[in-house]
Amino acid sequence: MRPSLMSWIGVGLIALAMSGCMRTTAPQAAAPRADLDALAYRTAPAAMSAHAAMPATLANAYAATEGPYRLDAGDRLRIVVFGQEGLTNTYAVDAGGSITMPLIGGVRAKGLSPAELAGVIAARLKKGYIREPHVAVEIESYRPFFILGEVTAPGQYPYVPNMTAESAVAIAGGFTPRAQRENVKLTRTYPAGPLTSMVPLATTLKPGDTVMVGERWF
Repeated sequence: MRPSLMSWIGVGLIALAMSGCMRTTAPQAAAPRADLDALAYRTAPAAMSAHAAMPATLANAYAATEGPYRLDAGDRLRIVVFGQEGLTNTYAVDAGGSITMPLIGGVRAKGLSPAELAGVIAARLKKGYIREPHVAVEIESYRPFFILGEVTAPGQYPYVPNMTAESAVAIAGGFTPRAQRENVKLTRTYPAGPLTSMVPLATTLKPGDTVMVGERWF
């Protein structure tokens, strides 16, 4: 039995409908994937950031003070005056924030970067002592940090570059049984004064920081 004209028309319409579906669905499969990839790349850095959970005040202070290391009491410096063995030596920044060198005496170091201090020393030496002084300043050892509160051995410890609050707790013998272990209170001194805020254990410490481990009440 031969198919009728209506049968052929019906088959043609079905074929056209199926081909239309294939054309419209193909590009739709790629678009959501691209959007998800873009979303993942936008949000991943924020999720991985150790400072994402930090209070806005301390996070802003971190951002505002990025730059060269600033000297303070307790730092030990290796100062080289090229061609001058009598001046080249290790100097400690004293409690008043100064170092004392031959010829020029006391030099204020607190608040300066090593490069800035080198410039100050060179300027002082040039005034009647050395015609063209060349000075380099590098940090031999950083000032200590302090950890207090619910740790086994609270006190003052040498600073280790890139250490975190968690590693500071480990250096101090670990938490006591009553310690609050989710975050710590960090006090850091900025040019405008000290700032204290609660921070996560992954927070990177700086020389001179004071870490207070609190006591839990349950």
